[in-house]
Amino acid sequence: MGMSDTVTDNPAMSRFELDVNGQTVFATYRRRGTILHIPYVEAPPSLRGTGAAGRLLEGVMAIARAEGLTIVPICGYAANWMHRHREHHDLLAR
Repeated sequence: MGMSDTVTDNPAMSRFELDVNGQTVFATYRRRGTILHIPYVEAPPSLRGTGAAGRLLEGVMAIARAEGLTIVPICGYAANWMHRHREHHDLLAR
C-alpha cells in the first residue's frame, strides 16, 4: 500500500473514504459499540476493476484492528472480499 492509499474516517457522513486521483471510493458504516456494520461499498465507475475498493477495505481492516472493532460485512462486495482474505477473518463479528 502506497501513501496514496490512506483511508480516512468521515464520521459526519458515517463512511470510510479513499481518494484515488480525485475520486472517492467509500464504505458506509454503522457503529454499534465495538461492532462495525458495513452496508455499502461504492466505487466510481471509472475505478471499478482497479482494485480501489479492495485497497479501501484493507484500510478499513487496519482501522478496525487498531480500534479493537469487529466487522459485520452486510454489503455483498465486503462480505465476499472478507471471505477471500483469510488474514482478516479474525475481524468478523461472531
